[in-house]
Amino acid sequence: MRKLLIFGFFMLSSVLMFAQRAGYWQQAVDYRMEIDVDEKNYQYQGKMDLKYTNNSNQALSKVYFHLYFNAFQPGSMMDHRLSNISDPDSRMTKNLGTKENPQYQSRIATLTEDQIGYQKIKSLRMNGQPTTYKIDGTLLEVLLPQAIAAGQTADFEMEWSAQVPEQIRRSGRNSSEGVAFSMAQWYPKMAHFDEFGWHLDEYVAREFIAPFGNFDVTIHLNKDYVIGGSGKLQNPNQVKGYVKKPKVSPVNGKATWHFKAENIHDFAWAADPNFVVDSARSNGGVTVYTVFLPTNKEVKENWKTALSLATEFFDYTSAHFGTYPWPTYSIVQGGDGGMEYGTATLVTGGRNLKSLVGVIFHEAAHSWYQHLFGINETVDEWFDEGFTSYVQALAFQALFEKREIPAPNPVISGYRAYYKLAMSGKEEPMSLLADYYNSNYAYSNEAYSKGQVLAEQLGYIIGKENLQKTFLQFYDIWKLKHPTPNDFKRVAEEVSGINLKWYFNLFIHTTRKIDYAISKVSDQEITLTNKSDFAMPIDLLVTYADGTKELFYIPLREMRGDKPVENFAVYQGVRRTVLEDWFWTKPTYTIRLNKKAVKVEIDPTQRLADVESADNSYTAQ
Repeated sequence: MRKLLIFGFFMLSSVLMFAQRAGYWQQAVDYRMEIDVDEKNYQYQGKMDLKYTNNSNQALSKVYFHLYFNAFQPGSMMDHRLSNISDPDSRMTKNLGTKENPQYQSRIATLTEDQIGYQKIKSLRMNGQPTTYKIDGTLLEVLLPQAIAAGQTADFEMEWSAQVPEQIRRSGRNSSEGVAFSMAQWYPKMAHFDEFGWHLDEYVAREFIAPFGNFDVTIHLNKDYVIGGSGKLQNPNQVKGYVKKPKVSPVNGKATWHFKAENIHDFAWAADPNFVVDSARSNGGVTVYTVFLPTNKEVKENWKTALSLATEFFDYTSAHFGTYPWPTYSIVQGGDGGMEYGTATLVTGGRNLKSLVGVIFHEAAHSWYQHLFGINETVDEWFDEGFTSYVQALAFQALFEKREIPAPNPVISGYRAYYKLAMSGKEEPMSLLADYYNSNYAYSNEAYSKGQVLAEQLGYIIGKENLQKTFLQFYDIWKLKHPTPNDFKRVAEEVSGINLKWYFNLFIHTTRKIDYAISKVSDQEITLTNKSDFAMPIDLLVTYADGTKELFYIPLREMRGDKPVENFAVYQGVRRTVLEDWFWTKPTYTIRLNKKAVKVEIDPTQRLADVESADNSYTAQ
């Protein structure tokens, strides 16, 4: 018993040692906002009381806010990006040429004064004293009357006016599906400050990062509108949509909506007079709301089915990736595709059932990889989108396709997209900042596809069960914090006992490709060749002439450890032999045989991301 207690203490100490980066801290925000919406002119007046806690080890003489609506003005950086990237987003451009000879024009470039977006600061005080500030594109730089000392909380009071832009990207008015207001990135948002400094990315339609905090939001809007948004609605009995007859009469023709949310880092909402609201509760206690336009019978049926599956999704994902910590989640029709926000998503709703469920699962999965873990999407977009796509794929196969036995590689479609990218000549290092890819094609396939591959291939390296343990251990340590990819790597190393420096470095920071081949098979031996500059461990399944099988496992020297036996159907009843490790400096490896091989396969589970698999199998003629 004493030995068990000592071992348990050692394991707990080991977890605590790598639980957080040395000296880890994170800033905190507490927003209280009240806005008054002029729905006829698509404008609103806003008041904010923001408590900002400086948990860093330095005093701050400046702070910064993001003013995202300012991107939707002719001449903005987003406007110029659309005009100069090789494959601009079709939602944000017009093709003035032909399909063969496209000539893209930014939709932002043609916005008139009453169509643009803006956020104009009317006043800004800190602790009751006026501040000095300037606006530069989508950033507000604020020089403080006195520095915010380490450990101090400052109180900012702001008033601003805003105009909601035409729906072009994520936020806006009058979406293509007829939603009146899609309110994302709608408020002046405190910029993120961490050990790497201030994150001051101009908004050019990509990703976000922000500190965790609490939101208390009051919205005054025409009484005929229904709102779906982040957090928990505090007064459902006083507004349209949530009860048949609101108990309190509107003031000046407007209803008041009051939302609260804790420990989130973004708040979004959408509104339309024709929205309907439905809800259901998961077995784990999460109340899921759907807020959508019931345009026809099929749409209504699809949303009803999607709601039921969404409740199952939260139970499934909580079991496999860590418990969802908030009481509600709202799926709101709006925006221009799908985008995640704190405890809510905006998605386009006029989809077939498979597409609707797919986009809901993806955006809801962001509740883990982005919102539970405040990943810096502007820097590590693949950690956000790739891991989210991984979670989505597993849940979709289990709940929508109802597979009793999961596929050995559940994200094989992501692998195929990555192979196409890798051979296209357009691949760039996955560590590139999200805004800086030369093409949307490269960005999408790096972030969504190669990110999935990194996760699944990690399971190939450390073992499927160790990957599952890593996800749950990572949740326990890093929930509601701001982890980096290295933090995930460290958890995987501690769980598996395998060194992963080489893998994360080469797969993230380079465009090197994996390419192995079975170069020789004889009665006495098998020779494998690494044709690439990216070394990996090898699972080699050999079928002998007498019908028996043997799995040869060849670790890589850099791993400094072995993965455990994996429980795949293809390996059931197969003897596993662990061979001497392979050096990355040695291009070939020879396996001695005691009997004749008639079939040889490198990784039958297809988790090794080998860009040319034609030479990964051999069958005797």
